Amino acid sequence: MDADSLLLSLELASGSGQGLSPDRRASLLTSLTLVKRDYRYDRVLFWGRILGLFADYYIAQGLSEDQLAPRKTLYSLNCMEWSLLPPATEEMTVQAAVVKGRFMGDPSHEYEHTELQKVNEGDKVFEEEVVVQVKEETRLVSVIDQIDKAVAVIPRGALFKTPFGPVHVNRTFEGLSLSEAKKLSSYFHFREPVELKNKTLLEKADLDPSLDFMDSLEHDIPKGSWSVQMERGRALVVLRSLLWPGLTFYHAPRTKNCGYIYVGTGEKNIDLPFML
Repeated sequence: MDADSLLLSLELASGSGQGLSPDRRASLLTSLTLVKRDYRYDRVLFWGRILGLFADYYIAQGLSEDQLAPRKTLYSLNCMEWSLLPPATEEMTVQAAVVKGRFMGDPSHEYEHTELQKVNEGDKVFEEEVVVQVKEETRLVSVIDQIDKAVAVIPRGALFKTPFGPVHVNRTFEGLSLSEAKKLSSYFHFREPVELKNKTLLEKADLDPSLDFMDSLEHDIPKGSWSVQMERGRALVVLRSLLWPGLTFYHAPRTKNCGYIYVGTGEKNIDLPFML
């Protein structure tokens, strides 16, 4: 959700219980304005909150003028002081994959994981138990990256792609119609396309290259991983991810008001395919 319209966005997402206390809201309004100014971001998004056992991580992201350029991610434990996280790497994802359970709420906390590694001694090869330590900050970076790639959502038309490549906010976007807002095909993954590149020219024939340049949610696997509901007398459409419980996207049809927020434990629902 855009930090410039934070109070309205939190109100629209409140149906999922994604609220914040008045003092936290006031702190975010002030601190995110300063983050936008100091880091010179084009836009700042309040990404959400990852719940820890002893403290919660409040997450914000800074976007450049090109909306699909790599985002800068920051975290805070008090909604006032923000620290920049390093970019996610494949190595981080592999390291964090072995860690299970809840976050602690301490970026310097180290999880210990025992794994078997092959050791060569002359002609002999044997396995030895090695204790691997993974910092919680590394896990935080990895989880945010996974959630962004899997369930960050943008409605069709909210962004447009210029003939030269960069993606900008569509200032003429006035929201989806009520009939379009009910369709999962009207929503895209807010990231660089993956599936679109594999489509044939025939499949791309009806697509508008300036608007349909991201992957649609309707082809997500497993099928049925999104819940689409109309709320507030059909004045609000809400998408909830069943794959990453806690991710809520909202859009008020025929208005520019849209965004997403994640409030959860940072744990993926790996049992979803068996639940559908």
